[in-house]
Amino acid sequence: MAKIAFIGAGNMAGAIVEGILRGGTAAPGDIAMADVSEARLAEVAAKYGVGTSRSNAGAVRGADTVVLAVKPQQLAEAVAQAGDAFSAGQLVASICAGVTTARLEAMVPGRVVRVMPNLPALAGAGVAAVCGGSRAAGADVDEVCRLLSGTGTVVRAEESQMDAVTGLSGSGPGYVFAFIEALEAAGIAQGFAPETARTMAVGTVLGAAKLAAAGDTPPAEWRRRVSSPGGTTLAGLAALEAGGFARSVREAVRAATARSAELAGG
Repeated sequence: MAKIAFIGAGNMAGAIVEGILRGGTAAPGDIAMADVSEARLAEVAAKYGVGTSRSNAGAVRGADTVVLAVKPQQLAEAVAQAGDAFSAGQLVASICAGVTTARLEAMVPGRVVRVMPNLPALAGAGVAAVCGGSRAAGADVDEVCRLLSGTGTVVRAEESQMDAVTGLSGSGPGYVFAFIEALEAAGIAQGFAPETARTMAVGTVLGAAKLAAAGDTPPAEWRRRVSSPGGTTLAGLAALEAGGFARSVREAVRAATARSAELAGG
């Protein structure tokens, strides 16, 4: 079976490993994770049964696929530490936010695929967008999509769309958490105990998302079905729109997209 090396063993790398093992696309013995933290390496070894190394070169050498899972500002140093352990025959998947495939291809000799995952991958319910670099074939993108399939939903995107991916699905969980937080606070203001308000807010968002994900019924139709003429939901939706709800969401995605482009350029 193919050997997979991770440079970086943080939460997102752990979520991807968990998804790989859940999907059966690799066995624990075929995965090696490198990190600067001995405590984190001990944790992932105990949790997943994977190999670990303090040496990036040691993890990368001989691997078929290398996953770059460090912070963007740490990328150059991490790659340099692996040195000539990288080879032209390797598939290199990067989850480093804002780092283009062209920049990655200037750093490593392999076939580069760029990935933008999001935090719900930790619960196996993430959304990851994938695009290939100039040296990557369609089969390489297929392989990365296969590896990520256990983390949730995987979509293909053009590289020109990756900043917008960051603004929508990458940062999107933050918007949803903010909405849950506001819904919880509103429940408390109406007299519910905090734990009850949170249970109701989280359950409501989770249930609505499950309905939206089921079948082909668009969210707009679900909204129409729950909005009886002259009823409570329409009154609440009118209040949201009076406060600029839809416009605020559009602006949030636009601002996050613009910031992603700034970071990529800087």
